[in-house]
Amino acid sequence: MHPVTVVLLHRLWQTVLVALLVGSLTFFLMRLLPGDLAYRVAASRYGYDLVSGASADAVRAELGPQRPLLLALAAWLADLARLNLGNSLVSGEPVLHELAHALGLTLQLSLPALGLAALLGVPLGLLAGRRPGAALDRLTLALAVLLRGLPPFVLGLVLIMVLALRWSALPAAGHGEHGNLVLPLLTLALPLAALSCRVARDAMVGVAGSAYFAFALTKGLSAYQALLRHGLRNVGVPLVAHLGVQLVMLVEGVVVVETLFAWPGVGHALVHAIFGRDLPMIQGTALAMALLFVVFNTLVDLACQAIDPRRRST
Repeated sequence: MHPVTVVLLHRLWQTVLVALLVGSLTFFLMRLLPGDLAYRVAASRYGYDLVSGASADAVRAELGPQRPLLLALAAWLADLARLNLGNSLVSGEPVLHELAHALGLTLQLSLPALGLAALLGVPLGLLAGRRPGAALDRLTLALAVLLRGLPPFVLGLVLIMVLALRWSALPAAGHGEHGNLVLPLLTLALPLAALSCRVARDAMVGVAGSAYFAFALTKGLSAYQALLRHGLRNVGVPLVAHLGVQLVMLVEGVVVVETLFAWPGVGHALVHAIFGRDLPMIQGTALAMALLFVVFNTLVDLACQAIDPRRRST
């Protein structure tokens, strides 16, 4: 069987398993939360200042009697098999429609963040790996430790205070205006760039110390030519493989960053759905984020198959 087919079949099975586990776990956790579900939904619809017992009773009547958990889960899984995630309890819109809009905005933020992280981190890592222990190597190490040690919300607040409040160079939050993307993009990209830089640096050190790289230099190639012809692919394999780890950070960071900057993506929608106890929306957004992670990892596996000749031949 072709290696690409093996990867796709494995990820297809993983997609089904992730959908079942994430959907079931979210289903039970949300229904075991304390508090009045109808009152929280009514408060999200009308606002906490306007909600009343009558509005909560109206929502309670709309929701109808609660079915036993296992029967309700079976019904939800049957709807999921038909790609029916229901309607939002707050807005009344189909969850799939709201997810399509939010997912597009999340990709609009996360994909450029990955690209910017590679653009910043990989060249710096390659340069630092050419001369281990030099000034650039020590500087990139210090920056990587600093950026990876800061939680995303702290880094985001620092960028807001400096670039938005002190310098008034960019809007602090929001969506749809010029420059709204820059601050959340930097908040996501800088820690990823720090990680990419160190991975590229370590891979470059290994390549520079290898026998084939030394042999290329003895043939008269410059270090730049030897890197282009013989080194980039070997540097690229660990970089692409490590992208899976970065995706975990990206999915985690999207929830924090979108909420901090009021960016209306999937993470922002998940937080608002939890506060509003919007059960169909919570299940849909959690499922979308989990499946997004599976899709990204599938692309990483396929890229590794394309780059590494050893994996293509197996």
